[in-house]
Amino acid sequence: MSSTDLEICYLSATDVLKRFRDRTLSPVEYLAELIKRAEETEPAINAFAFSWFDQAMDQAKEAEAKYVRGDPSIRELEGLPIAVKDQPDIKGQPMTMGSLYLKDNVSTETDFSIQRLLDAGVIVHARTTTGEFCCSGISDSTIHGTTHTPWKIGYTCGGSSGGSGATLAVGSSPLATGSDIGGSIRIPAACCGVVGYKPPYGRNPGGSAVHFDTYAVMGPMTRTVTDAAMMQNILCGPHPLDNASIRPKYVLPDTYEDIQGLRIAWSMDLSFFEVDEHVRANTLKTLDLLKDLGAELVEVDFGWSAEADRAVQNYLDHLFNGYIKTIVDTDPDLATPWATYCANAAGKTSATDFSGAYETQAKMSRHVGAMMDDCYAFICPTCNFQEIPADQNPNDPVVINGKTVDSLYGWCMAHPFNMLGRLPVLSVPSGIGGNGLPTGIQIVARHLDDERVFRVAIALEKAQPWLDRPERRPSI
Repeated sequence: MSSTDLEICYLSATDVLKRFRDRTLSPVEYLAELIKRAEETEPAINAFAFSWFDQAMDQAKEAEAKYVRGDPSIRELEGLPIAVKDQPDIKGQPMTMGSLYLKDNVSTETDFSIQRLLDAGVIVHARTTTGEFCCSGISDSTIHGTTHTPWKIGYTCGGSSGGSGATLAVGSSPLATGSDIGGSIRIPAACCGVVGYKPPYGRNPGGSAVHFDTYAVMGPMTRTVTDAAMMQNILCGPHPLDNASIRPKYVLPDTYEDIQGLRIAWSMDLSFFEVDEHVRANTLKTLDLLKDLGAELVEVDFGWSAEADRAVQNYLDHLFNGYIKTIVDTDPDLATPWATYCANAAGKTSATDFSGAYETQAKMSRHVGAMMDDCYAFICPTCNFQEIPADQNPNDPVVINGKTVDSLYGWCMAHPFNMLGRLPVLSVPSGIGGNGLPTGIQIVARHLDDERVFRVAIALEKAQPWLDRPERRPSI
């Protein structure tokens, strides 16, 4: 077999589609390179829970024929491969959510957002790995194994949309999907050096009960900010069967002004977290770059505290982990350590703990809302620590700056923004740490003002591109 053309594998989705249209690259040729890349890298990183390469190739041939004959029905994403997390439903496909409890599950319908991507012409060539029930910051499961960041085998790709982050970083898919209830899009984006967008709650529709939880969203994961915006514009908009979906459809623009003169707030630690030296250094470099681009940087007291952090945990423990507990209790022997940990946490919360989270949320909304009204955007690290083993156990201590922190919540700074679910949050790379692992920052804007985070991210990406050259990619 010939060697993989990595320059093709790392093309942005936008560029791939341009080349499809001008017929300098065919969907068949492109998919063949992605398959070769997956076959080279999958044994090491394990990004895919399932793959349908033969079926995908048949679809690529159909797309190629459309481009060759100049078919007027060519769709927006015609023939573009996408890796979908093993969590949303696709009719006729297995969906295990990383769990042995669901090993025989086959979906009978397709998630509303995924259907929009399919209607736009994507080809699902793989489903990506996740931790059991999407409940942890790593992607490790009994049913599908351990997934690693391509940057350094042995360390986590993040979770729960970890396989999605890993496939993007390694070049075996141009687009991927993620879901996020406590950071599950943004954590793997940071751990893999890619882009992940948590849209405001209600922006993208969903067909399952979890989509009525204001913490939970589904969003795009990509290698470039432009690709994330393109994918988000397809995912978003009201759906007649999801009355939580927001009207009217919000369309991100194709071009953005520079950030000269914009007032951007920042916090290194949200007033609470321990921040690792590598994360700190890369965050400061990114802040300096924003200054160089003409932004006015203002350090702020985010107002986060142990009380507020506990409120988020109480909410997720009572609701999300309560759901996990109902399944784990049916046969505890099937559960992974993380599922057991989450089920046990659910048993320690009460309805009072849960309702108290709303009280704290109201306080945070007022504090953060005032800050965001005064500034164009806000920036902080996505994860405050990188060196988490790919197979981390909940009982393994996590030590940052000599201090032991919570093994689930103590090394990532994403979950506060699920509490304030209408805020748009975009995670983008901030560099590679001295330990060889990627870091990321979160760009946050006022509620329902998605364009702001993309404007800042586009400016950063132009000044500091990611994954565009061999020396900026994992060496695997």
